[in-house]
Amino acid sequence: MVIWINGAFGAGKTTAAYELHRRLTPSFVYDPEQAGFFLRQNMPQVCRTADFQDMALWRTFTYQMLRELHGTYEGTLIVPMTLVNPAYYEEIIQRLTDEGVPVAHCILCASRETILKRLRRRNLGMLGREAFAVEAIERCLAFFGSGVPGIRIETDRMTVNQSVDRIGEACALALSPDRRGALARNMDRLRVAVRHIR
Repeated sequence: MVIWINGAFGAGKTTAAYELHRRLTPSFVYDPEQAGFFLRQNMPQVCRTADFQDMALWRTFTYQMLRELHGTYEGTLIVPMTLVNPAYYEEIIQRLTDEGVPVAHCILCASRETILKRLRRRNLGMLGREAFAVEAIERCLAFFGSGVPGIRIETDRMTVNQSVDRIGEACALALSPDRRGALARNMDRLRVAVRHIR
């Protein structure tokens, strides 16, 4: 099974993905963003696009990678990735679904105010480094409000654990309880955040 965790940039996808991974065995977090960075770093400047999702190669690779992993890995694949272009959704998520790959499309929904608050928090109050994410908020909210199929989880008033529990319930997953103390939980999340600083 593939659990694609979608949402606006800053909605908490990566944090939720790794929390879900800790509580679900066997599972694997596949981050398509890494493929995008690899492609951009290994192409001449003139071949790059501002958004790596606009590269057909990235979309093909993401689809094929998930198709391959689904066929060879027995656990759950967790994919944290904002995907809001309708054509790209069709190329990857809908194509996998049409070909019989079970994909649970989970959308972490939040208001513009909540998203901005989360972006500030992950950048110590500074939004300067998040220009792309801030500019994309309206586009993301419009796509998620367009009727695209998915499990919508309203996260404005939810903790990370509550969001993960909701994903587990919606996907009929047997999640292990989180027995970490608050300090250990916060340290684990900080490590995830530091690893994903761009």
